[in-house]
Amino acid sequence: MKKLKYLIFSLVVLGGLFFLLGPEAIPDNFQPQEILETAKNSDVIIIFNSGGWGNTPFEKAEDFGPIVKEIQKTLNGWGYNSIVISYNRTKDNFSGKMAGAKDFLNSFESSSNLLAEEIEFLVEKLPDKKVIMTGLSAGGAFVTKTYEKVSEEARSSILTITAGTPFWVKSPDSENILQLNNVGKDSLAKGEIKTLFLSLFESPLKWVSAKISGRNLSLSRISNQFIGHTYDWNTAAPEITLFLENKISPP
Repeated sequence: MKKLKYLIFSLVVLGGLFFLLGPEAIPDNFQPQEILETAKNSDVIIIFNSGGWGNTPFEKAEDFGPIVKEIQKTLNGWGYNSIVISYNRTKDNFSGKMAGAKDFLNSFESSSNLLAEEIEFLVEKLPDKKVIMTGLSAGGAFVTKTYEKVSEEARSSILTITAGTPFWVKSPDSENILQLNNVGKDSLAKGEIKTLFLSLFESPLKWVSAKISGRNLSLSRISNQFIGHTYDWNTAAPEITLFLENKISPP
């Protein structure tokens, strides 16, 4: 029994040391030099950051991707060409997720520095372009932190649109940031602790019920619906459109 306790204790300690001191697993992302060529015929560069682990490609992000596509359509209707660039926060493996969790607990202090430097480069080399950073949930926290890191000069070319950013994230006081909270219905964004705790206990039960009845619903989807953390264009459109009209006037 003592040997078993010692083994468990050793594994916990080693796991903690790996978590705290392990090397950062930096995901592969766009190279700013490559974007210069890709974006030369675009008026707006949209940086997309998904929720969760932040490694869902734009094309597969069913939760936030459709809203960003509608943003593109809106800009296109005003005569602006735009491109969307996915930015990954974590690698899709165990070490990558461990590093991602560590970065999350450190308020994205490390990864936001990298993106801020890359955006500064784009703004410097492409001064006639607008950059829109978008992020859902943890992705919203990430791009908010990134905005804090860019220079005051660069901020004039950068807009930030976030949805469902957790309530504990403090946003800079800037008119260039739009934070969506599902018209006040998102419990995670509003900090409604009671609802969040209820979701923690009831969502697994609803997931089991869905499985029994043959419905293929993920646990995260059920939880997001419970706390109002699911976003759609019809609800978000008025706020986003007004924000863009004020910041990127239709020609």
